[in-house]
Amino acid sequence: QVQLVESGGGLVQAGGSLRLSCAASGSIFSIFSIVNMGWYRQAPGQQRELVATITRGGSTNYIDSVRGRFTISRDNAKNTVYLQMNSLKPEDTAVYYCNGVGLQNYWGQGTQVTVSS
Repeated sequence: QVQLVESGGGLVQAGGSLRLSCAASGSIFSIFSIVNMGWYRQAPGQQRELVATITRGGSTNYIDSVRGRFTISRDNAKNTVYLQMNSLKPEDTAVYYCNGVGLQNYWGQGTQVTVSS
């Protein structure tokens, strides 16, 4: 089993930055099985949407609305994935969830990001 724990959310003014972290812990075998990791977000009244993904080899993908502003990265030695968010906009306000795809589909508990105008 794998536990994903997010941190780094908070309240920031538009134009500001935040860095989210997601640390994986648990079974070493299960952690090693995780190939792709990603960040999702869910705003009130909306469906959860994929924001960015990164493969074990470091290939990344972003949704159009965050490309150029957000950067996903991972430190395999620390079993941690990051989401650097710059030039934040009020529409980025949401609960952000970390996701890992391996033997199972793993989810973190979420961290709130609020961007004020």
